[in-house]
Amino acid sequence: MNQPVWNFEQEPWEEPPDETSVNLRAYFDRMPDEKMREYRPEWSDEQVVEWDGNFRDDGNLMLACCERDVEVEEYRRVLEKCIRYRDRLRGRL
Repeated sequence: MNQPVWNFEQEPWEEPPDETSVNLRAYFDRMPDEKMREYRPEWSDEQVVEWDGNFRDDGNLMLACCERDVEVEEYRRVLEKCIRYRDRLRGRL
């Protein structure tokens, strides 16, 4: 597997991370920049789930090695932080 150019997983945390929060950041590190730039905050939760394409029928993101479920609210919050991270670093990498 190729390592992503992004390293959002290692950005400072506001709160102590758990295995799930680390894996979610790693998930976003591997998301193509072109796809991430398609995201729109005004989308409904259903549109976000459809856009990502990796949510289970119960509404939680499919992530390996997780201690807890990731619902769309947490997904959006972390995704938007990741977008700000990439906006800050894009062009330098």
